[in-house]
This record gives sequence, C-alpha cells and structure tokens, in this order.
Amino acid sequence: MNKSELDPGASPEAAFGALLRRSREERGWRQEDVATMIKCSSTHISHLENGNRRPTLHMAKKLDRAFKTGRLFLNKALAVTSSTFLEGFPAYVAQESKARELRLFTLGIIPGILQTPDYARAIAAAEVERGNITEEQAANRVRYLERRQAKLDREPAPVIHVVLDESCIRRPIGGPAVMAAQFDRLLGFARLPHTLLQVAPFDIGEARAFDLPINIITKADHTLMSYAESAQQGNLERDSDAVQAMLTTYYQLQARALPQGASVALVSQLREELP
Repeated sequence: MNKSELDPGASPEAAFGALLRRSREERGWRQEDVATMIKCSSTHISHLENGNRRPTLHMAKKLDRAFKTGRLFLNKALAVTSSTFLEGFPAYVAQESKARELRLFTLGIIPGILQTPDYARAIAAAEVERGNITEEQAANRVRYLERRQAKLDREPAPVIHVVLDESCIRRPIGGPAVMAAQFDRLLGFARLPHTLLQVAPFDIGEARAFDLPINIITKADHTLMSYAESAQQGNLERDSDAVQAMLTTYYQLQARALPQGASVALVSQLREELP
C-alpha cells in the first residue's frame, strides 16, 4: 500500500481521500477489501485515498453502499466535482509544498505563488462576472492560494526559478493600485537569496520554448514532476525521464530570457509608469 500523509484541507480530492482512508481503517478493512466490494482495483482505491484521482459520483454511491454511510461519500464527491481546480492540480500542489526546487513559466498573468491577495481576488471576480464560478468558489480559490503560498514559506526554503512571459507584467489586472502592489511583490521576490526572476521578452518570438504555463518540481529525492494546463485540462506528469526533456527546454528558455538584473529593471520601470 502506497500510503502518504494527506492534508484534508489541501483540496476537495484530499478531503475525499482522507474520509475514505479513515472510514476504511476504522473498520479494519484493507484497500483490497474495499476494491472487491465496489468492483475496482486496489490501485484505484490507493489513488483516491492519496488525493491523486477525482472520485466519480458513481464511485461515491458505491462507497456509500459498501460503508453504509448514506450520502456521505456522495456529498464529498459533489464537492470535488464543483471544485474550480483542474484534474491533477491539487496533487501537484501537494508535492509543491515539499519540493526542493520549483521552476515556473507563465504567460498572461502572474503565477499563483507570487500573486498578491488583491491581484488574485481581481482575477477571481472576473471569473464570477463571466459566470464560470460562484462567489463562494472565488473566495475559496483565494483562501486556497493563500494556504498554498504559506506552505512555501518554510525552512529550508525551496529554490524557486520563475520565468514570466512579458505579457504577465504588461497586462493590467485590478487597476493601478493592485498592479503597484503586485510589482512590489515581484521585486521583493527577486531580492530573496533562494529565488531567480526573469522576463521572457516579446522579441524572442518563436524562440519562446512553451506555449502553455508549465511548472516543474525537483523533489527531495531528486526525481522530477511537472504540471501543465490549458483552459480546460490539467496534466500531471510523474515520469521523471519524461520531465527531464522538459527541464532541458526550460533551461533553453532561461538562456533566451532577460537576466534577473534586466528583468528587475523592466518591472521597476513599469512600476514607476503607473498613474
């Protein structure tokens, strides 16, 4: 059994997994026992318990019948399906909080781990206005981001490399006051001893290595993991060999991007130009 520590507050998937594990262990059942009862594999049960797989409503109903828990698992599964996070993202965040190194590339907006609360709220409010999420989900998203950021404030601090497409700092979010605070946050980040901030300027053109945001983790055991997403789909890659090629491409992007000094100068210039 591949059992990992799980924070039920980390995500709806984690809350479901914690409930399943606790309910199973209270009854003295093995993962294989539950798998036999609901006709699935024990590996699937392990993934659910570790928060690495989203439960379907059909699966939740079968668990409620097996555990005789009414709608307990179904209600937890409904919380997962109403989540605003793409598949794979909560599992990535669980690893992010323990990583020894993080490498991020983003375009369009500042990456979540560097967003100020007001910047994050402005983005979430726009999603509410478009009808994509509810106000409650927007508030939950910001709280989740704050918890995610807090977990990176630890000792020893992870090494964090961030490459921002120039669109991230050119795109106004929330008005001048919000952008001023966000620029200050970036400049403060760049001054930390364990960080590197670079801007990939527009003029590198087709030499920009990625067309989607990408996050690469170096874990404590030096294995690699990556997470990438489009508007509708998240992909968590756990194959270290597959991620190694992506890491090489990331290094190539860093070589094309502005060095940190020039990147900080550009952010400072944009900060001074705000009304």
